[in-house]
Amino acid sequence: MSGRGAIKTPTNQKVLTNVAVVRLKKFGKRFEIACYKNKVVNWRNKTEKDVDEVLQTHSVFSNVSKGQHAKKEDLKEAFGTEDTLQCCLVILEKGDLQVSDKERQAASDSAFKEVSQMLASMVVNPETKRPIPPSVIDKALHEIHFALRPGRNAKQQALEVLPRLKETMKIERAKMRVRVSVSGRQFEARLKALFTTVEVDNFDEEGLELVGLLEPGQFRGLEDLVKKETKGEGRIEILSLKDVNEGELEIA
Repeated sequence: MSGRGAIKTPTNQKVLTNVAVVRLKKFGKRFEIACYKNKVVNWRNKTEKDVDEVLQTHSVFSNVSKGQHAKKEDLKEAFGTEDTLQCCLVILEKGDLQVSDKERQAASDSAFKEVSQMLASMVVNPETKRPIPPSVIDKALHEIHFALRPGRNAKQQALEVLPRLKETMKIERAKMRVRVSVSGRQFEARLKALFTTVEVDNFDEEGLELVGLLEPGQFRGLEDLVKKETKGEGRIEILSLKDVNEGELEIA
């Protein structure tokens, strides 16, 4: 009796309220496991491989917050085994991570900030060619009522929202500066067509050298063209991933 009552003591109850709960419903029954905060995501993305660093206990509960253990017969029916660790692993893999409103809001704020920072890393003011601070972009995103899309990473969402930002502020994706070196001029026109600006155009006994600015979205096409036409003998160098003017950040 003392063992069953122990989990309801204030000390144990306190431990069980400071956890991440993963819940799985099977055969009309609810099964929950108590995990350490932030460890469930680490387990699922394979950065944590020790299950004991994830699970607070190998017990399976019907209600973690109340300390109510799942019945063995229910485990057997739902998972085909009474081995609680095996049941925990299934729940950990397939269950839903329970998140509080406060935690959900914090995660949303963090994801929103990540999109702002991603945009700041890839854009400039088209007139000054200077960077735009994340704080300015963050404000603009709120003004256009940008909403995060589940299942999309920060870069995908940044690229998707950029056209909308262009309608309300001076912003464009920064161009890459690249150098292309090839042996002949047979496809020079096609190479130049991929550049927005050609800054260096040299041809001598060593071959053709072009240096210029390129839209990031054109880089793969440039790679494919050079590789195909030179049989892998051409060379592309990325001189800068983001062409910006030196100086103070754009703050307005």
